[in-house]
Amino acid sequence: MNPASTAESLSARLAAIASPQRMRIIAVLYAESLHVSELARRLGMSRALLYMHLTKLEEAGFVVGHLEMSDGGKALKFFELVPFAITIDAAALAAAVANDPEAET
Repeated sequence: MNPASTAESLSARLAAIASPQRMRIIAVLYAESLHVSELARRLGMSRALLYMHLTKLEEAGFVVGHLEMSDGGKALKFFELVPFAITIDAAALAAAVANDPEAET
């Protein structure tokens, strides 16, 4: 975890992965980057729902998306996992609260 994390940023990152569906997305993308349609098929999820989850994960910095052109000239949106590690312990929580600009002193 970034030592300069605030309570708000830590909370947002944790909330982004605090979903079984988003954990499944991360698990699938851990093995390989995939385009949205293939990812939706593997997860048995609609593309609209998948995009909602991918947006949360992308905003929190866990995945990144990019466009690639297929051989047939069709644009495909691929997503890949951004390597990360999160350590949650009392020291990490205390540091995040201490770095929070809205924390009372």
